[in-house]
Amino acid sequence: MEKEIASVNVNAGGVQKNMYDAIVIGSGISGGWAAKELCEKGLKTLVLERGRNVVHNKDYPTATKNPWDFTYRGRLTREFREENPLITKAAGLGEDTAHFFIKDKDHPYVQEKPFDWIRGYQVGGKSLTWGRATQRWSPYEFIAPARFGYGIDWPIRYSDIAPWYSYVEEFIGVCGSRDGIEAMPDGEFLPPFEFNCVESAMQQRIRKNYKDRHLVHARWAHLTQPKDIHLQQGRGKCQARNLCMRGCPFGGYFSSVSSTLPWADRTGNLTIRPHAVVHSILYDEKKGKATGVRIIDANSHEVTEYFARIIFVNASALNSNLILLNSTSQRFPAGFGNDNGLLGKYIAFHNYRAYVGAAMDGFEDRYYSGRNPTEPIIANYRNLGRQEMDYLGGFTTFTGAYRLRGDQKAVENACGAELKSAMAKPGEWRTYMYMQGETIPKEKNHVRLSEDKKDPWGIPQLVMSVEYDDNDDKMTRDFMEQSAEMFEKAGCSNIESFDSKQPPGLDIHEMGGCRMGRDPKTSLLNEWNQLHACKNVFVTDGACMTSTGNQSPSILYMALTARAANHAVEELKRQNL
Repeated sequence: MEKEIASVNVNAGGVQKNMYDAIVIGSGISGGWAAKELCEKGLKTLVLERGRNVVHNKDYPTATKNPWDFTYRGRLTREFREENPLITKAAGLGEDTAHFFIKDKDHPYVQEKPFDWIRGYQVGGKSLTWGRATQRWSPYEFIAPARFGYGIDWPIRYSDIAPWYSYVEEFIGVCGSRDGIEAMPDGEFLPPFEFNCVESAMQQRIRKNYKDRHLVHARWAHLTQPKDIHLQQGRGKCQARNLCMRGCPFGGYFSSVSSTLPWADRTGNLTIRPHAVVHSILYDEKKGKATGVRIIDANSHEVTEYFARIIFVNASALNSNLILLNSTSQRFPAGFGNDNGLLGKYIAFHNYRAYVGAAMDGFEDRYYSGRNPTEPIIANYRNLGRQEMDYLGGFTTFTGAYRLRGDQKAVENACGAELKSAMAKPGEWRTYMYMQGETIPKEKNHVRLSEDKKDPWGIPQLVMSVEYDDNDDKMTRDFMEQSAEMFEKAGCSNIESFDSKQPPGLDIHEMGGCRMGRDPKTSLLNEWNQLHACKNVFVTDGACMTSTGNQSPSILYMALTARAANHAVEELKRQNL
């Protein structure tokens, strides 16, 4: 049962004390960018974060620990796993990173259909634990839904967002190579990490056998050669430790804690309010505008209202949907901006179900140094600009190669000194491919507020009703067949394919529910990420997505946020908001 609200002093400190130019809900990847842009442009900006405060370096308790410094050598206890069956499915969660993830019992939700909702509530959000892949969408991805009839038309094109991609890439630092591939446009890149010998061989053999398949360096938010703008942020070169999810003391990878939020703070215009569970957005019926945000203190349960001229909703896709659905008024009885009844609908995600692994012979005299935190990629080669398969959409393939630790056959039968000696020898080379597949937004895939279950702050829990379909199954089978074929032609052996059939959610790429579009009858946001029905509210996280594409979405959120913030400030100057 939820706790009683400790206080209803909603105007604690008075309206003027709680007045800002802008409020940003959420401090993660997109919220940090909103804060940076608004503060740089002179707006007094309040960032609301439901979790605790995290300060770069100061609050990375495990960043420099050795494996033997952990009680359980980095593994999670059986007790922790039994108490947290959901969050322990998350990639990268261990004894060394658990402080950046929630615990199941603290943040309940309703799974009408199985959905693994992975969350990290703290200043910085999931920017502290994200995968850091930053491929640009291709021009095709913005036109495919309307062209092939699986959604509404995006209100923007690649040409609209391309300058903002460049703007973001230059600030955060993205390593990669310029390959001239139409499925994955080039950008402003730092040098990539080098391929190891097997990855180089794979690249050459795939190029020899396929004209339309390109194994190249993916684009990653790592500083391989920091530029002046990165040094000004206080960040340094990536040390190739591959311990990113602990929090990087060097600032070698991008997070809002190491980059955008400190940058915003330097302006003197930033206020961060942690432990602020957002209840709803306030609407003034007479003004026809949003006027502020109501929050519940995570610890005291005291209710406070903050006020601003513009509001950016960046709570992460599903939480943003929850907040908007819970923001009801006489004007918006079904949720904020929800005139067409589509809020919370057309939820989508990325399909990560399929994995193919193989062995590679012939490189036993070769090894590699360091712990490369990046991996190669095979750009999408399906349904690119035309419908050629019996399914819609395309997929990105992440790939790579590594050498096993130890002579596996010798290890199986060894003990004592013999085991130690066998473990010290390099084992066989292994290579892998896993998919990141586009899924098709459908009205039936939705979230809504529970009518009878509430969270510890008295806010309705979110009901998840999201599932795969036949399109996902067809794409998964095609990926496994094609990946196995590529491995065979590359000279690999012991090829194994696997469909995990894991529930949606573990991709951590939730999208939709408050999609962009041209027509207020079929969308909630316009081309500037403004609510059609309330122009001083902007939604620029994953909730705004009209379709999922097949590329990792985080850098698109950042670019959309920077673009929307620039527009918001211009509109304020024109007194249009």
